[in-house]
Amino acid sequence: MVRLFSAFLALLSAVAVTAAPVPGAEGELEARACAYTCGTVCYQTSHIDAARNKGYTLFKAGSNINSYPHQYNNYEGFSFPTAAPWYEYPIMKSYSVYTGGSPGPDRVIFDSKGALDLLITHTGASGNAFVACKKG
Repeated sequence: MVRLFSAFLALLSAVAVTAAPVPGAEGELEARACAYTCGTVCYQTSHIDAARNKGYTLFKAGSNINSYPHQYNNYEGFSFPTAAPWYEYPIMKSYSVYTGGSPGPDRVIFDSKGALDLLITHTGASGNAFVACKKG
């Protein structure tokens, strides 16, 4: 009986240890959450940062890939947290950083200092217009 009780306690201890929260797990879950959703595509902060960083690096170097980044004129009248001029760079639903070819429908918008303004998409918009991607 003592052995059975000891085995039970050992099992209980193992379950209690494995059920303990993992440090940083909440932050990791938050990092994996959708920062923006364009159409049905969920973009995490890391995807957005990668696209913005590539676009801003090209902008600072005076370079481009298939004319991206280029100035975004805001014909749709979005309210941005930074002042113009703004620039657009493709953000890819494959989560890879744009290096040429078809840019797809989604764009990251940043200012001349590299600050993120918004994600926009052609998905659901009329013609060649854009609509804002859903935040969160």
